[in-house]
Amino acid sequence: MQSKISLSKKYIASPLNYTGGKLKLLPQILPLFPKKIETFVDLFCGGCNVGVNVNAEKIFCNDSNEKLIEFFNYLKNTDYKAFFRQISKVIEEFHLSNTAENGYSFYGCNSSAGLSSYNREHFLALRENFNSLQTKDSYYFAKFYILIVYAFNNQIRFNSKGFYNLPVGKRDFNKRMSEKLETFMSSIANIEFTSKDFREFKTEILTQNDFVYADPPYLITCASYNELDGWNENNEIDLLKMLDKLNERKLRFALSNVLSAKGKVNNILDSWLNKNPEYKCYHLNFDYKNSNYHKTERINKADEVLITNY
Repeated sequence: MQSKISLSKKYIASPLNYTGGKLKLLPQILPLFPKKIETFVDLFCGGCNVGVNVNAEKIFCNDSNEKLIEFFNYLKNTDYKAFFRQISKVIEEFHLSNTAENGYSFYGCNSSAGLSSYNREHFLALRENFNSLQTKDSYYFAKFYILIVYAFNNQIRFNSKGFYNLPVGKRDFNKRMSEKLETFMSSIANIEFTSKDFREFKTEILTQNDFVYADPPYLITCASYNELDGWNENNEIDLLKMLDKLNERKLRFALSNVLSAKGKVNNILDSWLNKNPEYKCYHLNFDYKNSNYHKTERINKADEVLITNY
């Protein structure tokens, strides 16, 4: 039976509610990682919930979303207080709600109903302004972050023309958001952020003391990152081949994925597992329990798994 991290442990949370974020699964995932890691590589870092909580001598967090990585690099090289001042300026300039200072009743809203009715027109004005920006300065990144905070489910989504296109959400930049941002910014100094296609990451520089984690978009689930053919069968096959090559070099890896969801089965992943019986597959759930891989299909809910070669 694998050891488990205590549920009382405090994890550093990403300031972004990135689709597929692993914060809630960290108590299951991290105990399955190697105990000693020299260089940790997260090929699809997303919101960076995993990378910022891993204990390693050197950490690479990579993602093909250039805007995301630019934002993280900005946070890494910026003082929180200076960024907070920029955030406050954006909120004030676009007349967005600030319940941390004024409460909900000031805006004719309550916590249950949310702030979308008040913020909608102000949010759309900010979104239009952001999509017209050409210079990526501190003001740009403050607007980028506030767009995400005030957007539906605090998520990131761009259309095919590169324009941010989510509608307004129910919440604003509250005290909890501020605390998450400050803690995250103070915890990423040792992370190197890169934006490459996973196939372009130079894994040849890695040694047997290093560790690669892959959390790609899930082929059989519907999410914003799968729009516009963002992840397809060819990508899935290329990633699995890459992991096999790492295994041949005796490099350790872990893969997060979904075997089945809502009646669909990831046949590519299932076939790959059958061809590699030495790989271990752990089913994950929100009861914080782990179990070894069994050939039992779980139809009614997503069968999210962690696959390792060690």
